[in-house]
Amino acid sequence: MMRITAPELEIAVLVLGMAILMVEAFVTKIDKRTLAFAAIAGLAIVFLASFFVAPFPPQNQATGFWSFYSADRLSIFFKQFALVTTIFVVIMMIDYAPVVRSSFPTSQDGLGEFFALPIFTCAGLMYLVSAIDFVFIFVSLELVTISFYVLVSFTRRNPVTLEAGAKYLVLSALSTAFIVYGIAWIFGVTGQTNLQRIAEALENPSTDRGAALLGMVFVLVALGFKIAAVPFQIWVPDVYQGAPTPVTAYLSVGSKAAGFVVLLRVLQAFATLPQAQRLIVLIAVLTLIYGNLAALPQTNLKRLLAYSSIAHAGYLLIGVVCFDGQAVSFYLVAYLLMTLLSFAVLIIVAQQTGEEISDFDGLGKRSPFLAFAMLIGMLSLAGLPFTAGFFGKFFIFYAAVLQRQIALIAVGVIAVGCGFYYYLKVVRAMYWPAPTASYSVAGGQSGDRIDTIPVSGLSRLALSVLIIATIWLGIYPRSILDALKNL
Repeated sequence: MMRITAPELEIAVLVLGMAILMVEAFVTKIDKRTLAFAAIAGLAIVFLASFFVAPFPPQNQATGFWSFYSADRLSIFFKQFALVTTIFVVIMMIDYAPVVRSSFPTSQDGLGEFFALPIFTCAGLMYLVSAIDFVFIFVSLELVTISFYVLVSFTRRNPVTLEAGAKYLVLSALSTAFIVYGIAWIFGVTGQTNLQRIAEALENPSTDRGAALLGMVFVLVALGFKIAAVPFQIWVPDVYQGAPTPVTAYLSVGSKAAGFVVLLRVLQAFATLPQAQRLIVLIAVLTLIYGNLAALPQTNLKRLLAYSSIAHAGYLLIGVVCFDGQAVSFYLVAYLLMTLLSFAVLIIVAQQTGEEISDFDGLGKRSPFLAFAMLIGMLSLAGLPFTAGFFGKFFIFYAAVLQRQIALIAVGVIAVGCGFYYYLKVVRAMYWPAPTASYSVAGGQSGDRIDTIPVSGLSRLALSVLIIATIWLGIYPRSILDALKNL
């Protein structure tokens, strides 16, 4: 059987992105949505190829390029995670294309770049989850961040989007300064940038642990920004609300997942510093409290999902404190399914009505399929049994029980109760009130009747896959747990 090396996956994704940009630049008489279908097909091929990656050298024997790059089971799994996330995001971008066209009223030229940029972001995420050296982590992180700079402010004629892009640019640049300063401190103390060699240096009693801890704190500030943890979450609500909705979904899922993988690797290198775990416990508690309490009064669904993203970062940090890579990975898979499901419905409904929770009033009658999809997404985010979100929280709390993290368990259980309130608020809007206005399909006439919201065949297929996967993992989590063994 033919085997490929792991770096060839990223190379293939980069070549795909460049090819789409070249077609966009030189082929003018083409429906630019065709480029999205080409991107989906190309990413699907790379995803299939990821199951045939050749063995890699152990980290303690790695030299040259392999001292920067790892192709272990964790990294391969999250490469597949990034590819699947990007495929669903591009599908959402097809539904969002009319909004992008309205920002470029004279032509469709904006669509090609809009479909190509997530591919370069995907390559950066794939590099990031394989990075085992601070230099490579920094380079990969910047590839992801620069792509998101453009994506967040892509519909720049919208003042809210432009504000979101400016905030993301300034605060992300600040976080970059922190990680560079932290890396400089760590290198100055240990003389190393490779994570395993840093861990070995910290075991030496002559190493200045105080200076190393200071460097690690600076790195945690930068990673806290990427995963939207308190007190580094200040950018999240405004950026999530102002960015194009598919980009918000990508930020919420892809960027967060890669950030947590890097965080796990970095904390393993600093495992000999007990202060590191106590610091993460404090951040987890603050993140859980802030994310859930701030979500309670929200009336805008996109903003509610932004604060929800902060809250879920808190649950994930519980798994990080316990160094349970399997629990964190399962939770991220569940979070991928339920978050993309919610944002996919939001994109379709918002173009017909709006992003407020009140705009979902009576959705159960206007579009039973979309209402059911959002119902599954909300119930899973809340952690109801028989959904993927339930087992995600169960494994996280089980890891905390084993580690006797009583404070985290207590705060986490209260946070789950808060989550039920604000997630079920969306369900109530869809099924309890009658529609408050008349909504007609594109090209139709407004009247007294209630019209269904049109859903394309591809979007219906993507939503169906997400619904089935969310319920399947809530009934039979073993299907993912087997793949997560030994992570």
